[in-house]
Amino acid sequence: MTTNTALLDFQIVPNASPMPEAERLQAFENLGFGTLFTDHMAVVHWHVDKGWHSPEVSARKPFQVDPAASVLHYAQEIFEGMKAYKGADGRITLFRPEENARRFNKSAERMAMPDVPEELFLKAVEELVKIDAKWVPEGEGSLYLRPFMFASEAFLGVRPSREYVFCVIASPVGPYFKGGSKPVTLWVSEHYTRAAPGGTGAAKCGGNYAASLLAQKEAASRGCDQVVFLDAAEHKWIEELGGMNVFFVMDDNTVVTPPLSGTILPGITRNSIIQLANENGLKVIERPYSFDEWMADARSGKLREAFACGTAAVVAAIGTVRHPGGEFVIGNAGTGIETEKLRNQLTGIQRGYVADTHGWVKEVTRA
Repeated sequence: MTTNTALLDFQIVPNASPMPEAERLQAFENLGFGTLFTDHMAVVHWHVDKGWHSPEVSARKPFQVDPAASVLHYAQEIFEGMKAYKGADGRITLFRPEENARRFNKSAERMAMPDVPEELFLKAVEELVKIDAKWVPEGEGSLYLRPFMFASEAFLGVRPSREYVFCVIASPVGPYFKGGSKPVTLWVSEHYTRAAPGGTGAAKCGGNYAASLLAQKEAASRGCDQVVFLDAAEHKWIEELGGMNVFFVMDDNTVVTPPLSGTILPGITRNSIIQLANENGLKVIERPYSFDEWMADARSGKLREAFACGTAAVVAAIGTVRHPGGEFVIGNAGTGIETEKLRNQLTGIQRGYVADTHGWVKEVTRA
């Protein structure tokens, strides 16, 4: 599909009251995750009769939505998570942004929402990064980008909306987990499931995450960082964490990860890890892996390492797994050799100090 080139001409309206520089620099001294936001946002509107129109980058501000807006009643909403990085050479780059654009449209299709042309998606992200380039942290920080779309038509009736808003906002962030790169502790949920066959598990929509919050609350009450979901049919097979995919490194240099069966989000970090692991001489096998098998392999030593991965946390080693019947550790409960190697490779490519032989990195601008 060819995009109307006029649609890519964003009106740029700089924020007349940006955050004072001293205040921004002070906030950068203690970055959390998702609590600090940049000065601008990119917005494009869609109407059934007009298609996409009115692309603009302007001051970040609240939306005004009608109380009957479809998103508030029928949850037509999707989003993406991606990051911009500042390298030592001053380049500001994105990591595989075209994959985010493609996944976004897969989510849109599942939720009966209009496609956002890939060129428009990328242009909105890039224009926001350019105008807020000073907000991209150096060192271990990054600028987390949140493209999202929601149904804005005011109506009460169960059908796809006839109006939508596509928006990109940005947040400078530090590590996703408190304590940085130390191994995480997981809680295995036996009562709650994230998704079922035929559902929205492969779509990045807010409803999936809302359904995970009670299980995540249960995990936190048991001193765990994340929850592990089992399949909905048998409550037997490992699927994914609340917001990350999961990998298991065996003593024979095979790596097992649950298959993309429609209930698991097809992670871009997941896909990258599979490619890197295979290139490192590991053999990645996508197959169902049961919780009982996980426990047995951990206790016998067959399972050497386990880790979770996603845009926010990148790669996080799994140290301890808790469940209603007790707990077990993976290896020595630390970060394994292969986990560390893969994390260093991936973050090195993202940040520009490891050669990008895959064409994954896209330069947006220079600071």
